[in-house]
Amino acid sequence: MTARGYYEPALDGVERLPTELNMFHASPLLMRSSHWHAQVEVNFIVRGWAHYAMSGYEVRFGAGDLALFWGGQPHRLDDASDDLIYAGGHLPLVHFFRLRLPQDVQAGLMQGATLLTRATDPSDPVNFARWNDYVRSGDPLRVSMAIDELLLRIERIRFAPYELLSGHETKTGAQGNDQHISPIVVRICDFIADNFREDIDSVDIAVAADVHPKYAMTVFKKCTGMTLNHYVNLIRLSYAQALLMRDEANVLQVAMESGFGSLSAFNKLFRKIAGMSPSDFRRDLRSRPNSALPTRVTARAPYN
Repeated sequence: MTARGYYEPALDGVERLPTELNMFHASPLLMRSSHWHAQVEVNFIVRGWAHYAMSGYEVRFGAGDLALFWGGQPHRLDDASDDLIYAGGHLPLVHFFRLRLPQDVQAGLMQGATLLTRATDPSDPVNFARWNDYVRSGDPLRVSMAIDELLLRIERIRFAPYELLSGHETKTGAQGNDQHISPIVVRICDFIADNFREDIDSVDIAVAADVHPKYAMTVFKKCTGMTLNHYVNLIRLSYAQALLMRDEANVLQVAMESGFGSLSAFNKLFRKIAGMSPSDFRRDLRSRPNSALPTRVTARAPYN
């Protein structure tokens, strides 16, 4: 194990914005425990190497590697070179399902696989640095351009050799099913992003997507491997984690503000996904020493 310092998952605020694009360009600290977030993570290794413990398998990325994985699966950066610099972002599903990627890639990622390509070039480090700077600028036009260019770069992976890595098997190839994700899923994700704190169910979501509830549930499950209810709960729990960091918010307030109808339902689901009660989660946060964290910036902009 290297002599790098540690950062405590959830302290950097990634989880507080589950429906917004989060971008980074930094020398990261190691993680003491696994975390999760309801977005697809993009990692480009600018320099050095990084080792991740995923849910059921391990992966190591080296300089020049570009990787994507579903952050809803527990994952942890548990080792890295002293000179590691990585760049990338956390893509909400509303962006991810607009990507023109092969169907097997999208399905594999949502089922917990890691997409890895080594077919990168000298322009990638420059581009990732510029996209991060553009988002940091706060200029809406620059932010929009950065998001569009990042997503187009991800789409180009389909034209180069790539691997889908998981704990069960490895698939390779530059060809894939050309079927595109249904726009229904995009409408579903848009509606959930705007309304997850409200009392919504599959009927509300289906009406917004202009389809029958059973069809909405079938299409979403086929595309994501998750039920509508599970995805809504992931978004709500990501938001709740951020609220629990506030000293003035009690657990009942957090449950209500995050869209849960009752404290008991909130406690049960939080334990199931986070592995501890909401109160223990906040108590654990307060007992941790302050850590120096990598700089991260966030932005929300349309991708057309």
